[in-house]
Amino acid sequence: MYDVVVIGGGPTGSSAARLCAKAGLSTLLVEEHATIGYPVQCAGLLSNSAFAECEVSNRSVFKTVSGAKIFGSSVSPLSFDAGETKAYVVDRGMLDREMAEHAAEAGADFCLKTCVTSVNPEKHLIHTAGGEDISYRIVIAADGPRSTAARSFGVTPSPFIYSGIQAEVLYETDTPQVELYPNAAPEFFAWAIPLTENRARIGLCGTKNVPQLFSAFKKRFTDMNVHLVIGTIPIGIRKHTCGNGWMLSGDAAGFPKPTSGGGVYTGIRSARHAAATAVSALEQEDFSEKALSGYETLWKNDFGRELELGFAALKIRRTLSADDIDAGISALNNPDVLRIITEHGDMDRPSDLIKRLLRRPEILALGGKLGMKTLLRMFL
Repeated sequence: MYDVVVIGGGPTGSSAARLCAKAGLSTLLVEEHATIGYPVQCAGLLSNSAFAECEVSNRSVFKTVSGAKIFGSSVSPLSFDAGETKAYVVDRGMLDREMAEHAAEAGADFCLKTCVTSVNPEKHLIHTAGGEDISYRIVIAADGPRSTAARSFGVTPSPFIYSGIQAEVLYETDTPQVELYPNAAPEFFAWAIPLTENRARIGLCGTKNVPQLFSAFKKRFTDMNVHLVIGTIPIGIRKHTCGNGWMLSGDAAGFPKPTSGGGVYTGIRSARHAAATAVSALEQEDFSEKALSGYETLWKNDFGRELELGFAALKIRRTLSADDIDAGISALNNPDVLRIITEHGDMDRPSDLIKRLLRRPEILALGGKLGMKTLLRMFL
């Protein structure tokens, strides 16, 4: 029997396994695929904070970016550049493998090509497709948006399940900025992330008509795909993230950021809290839901409020028309506002920037048209 079994070998799972093993707990990481890091289902754009949380070398880094351009339909783009690195464009496969290596070096065991079919929390058993049962004291489920473990525990899914499509395409650009196209994906946004001077990752997310929207968006660039991937992003925290002998972390818990869809930062932060909670519970020999409830307190105090505010902003974004988006871009497109964005923008904790922007007369003038009254009540 292992002290801790971690399900899922992404950044969240590898971080949880590394930290548990480093603390002296017998730890097993179970991954359904034969190779850590594949298939890739991520845009691969990590904020400075997210990249630092990974605790890896720079060998997975393609490029750094320092700003963004936001394109509307019939207005001048909103362009800002901090003049310093704000995010890293990475090879997620390479990054994931390096994180897994660190977990193994810390003493965690690995079991690849092992598909978890269900988890029995009463008997503390993990059932696998190969017929092998794995016993545990605590399980940390980091098995993604369609978490098998969460289903076994009877936890309802996140409120929104977004689908994403991304391709690497030929695209000549020497800008250190990410390009965002909110009107290309009415429920979220589309993006172009520079990789090299002649290649970029383009993609978008939504809950309906995603293939058709992506096909239309792709026509802005090229007909040739270098690489195509699809993925799923759960938006909205699950109602329960811990129970008798289990904790949900990362995408399995619904922790991706509603403002960007990124889940690496919140995933690793949640892994740290899950590992700390596991260490404390094992010291007390108490794996009950009450003993593990401190996990929810930890992640809520860390980033819970950010996710709550981001979810409110997303619900408003889903109501906006292309004209509304254009009006917002025009309102933000002045030197004072751009300075605020470059000085206070934070991909992982955007609430401070949103509060500052909501105080601007340009934004207040938009009033109820963009649902600002709701945000004002929450943020100010």
